[in-house]
Amino acid sequence: MPDHSYTSAKSLNLEEIKSQSAETVREVLEKSHLKKGEIFVVGCSSSEVQGDAIGTHTNVDVARAIYQGIQEVLAPAGIRLAAQCCEHLNRALIVERETMEQFRLEQVNVIPQPNHAGGAFATVAYQEMTDPVAVESLNAQASAGIDIGATLIGMHIHPVVVPLRIQTRQIGNAIVICARRRPKYVGGARAIYDPSLM
Repeated sequence: MPDHSYTSAKSLNLEEIKSQSAETVREVLEKSHLKKGEIFVVGCSSSEVQGDAIGTHTNVDVARAIYQGIQEVLAPAGIRLAAQCCEHLNRALIVERETMEQFRLEQVNVIPQPNHAGGAFATVAYQEMTDPVAVESLNAQASAGIDIGATLIGMHIHPVVVPLRIQTRQIGNAIVICARRRPKYVGGARAIYDPSLM
């Protein structure tokens, strides 16, 4: 069994990681026009941020820097964070109990762990949130999100999911992919659409 508690010897500036995370979320919020109370989903591989393959070198310090940067932007805006667990927990999510109740989500019984199942980011979210719970799914109710290191978050975002091109392309060594929802187009060739919803 590999030792997933490894801390990478690669030089990482945690303040820079935190800053990159905050800037990424800031850009997504600007482009996605989220409103207070909506859900923002984050999938994060701390291994990829360090330049390693996903799931190989979990690092709680890296995850905490990312979490702090993200919440620095989301919390003042009143946007709800959903932290995706790893595939070993079927990409369950950590949310505040209030979010679970507001969105009528199904609670599951699991506590994420960095070295077993869940991942560092979900573990940090579980430690830092006021009243954290694990939920099986968001039932595709997130309005936007970021995928740090190819963790696959699209299933959690309300259809139609559209990619967002932002200036920040990486957090540490991990590629960042951002997405938001938009209402479906209906009506065909003669329909007129509201550009603010596109």
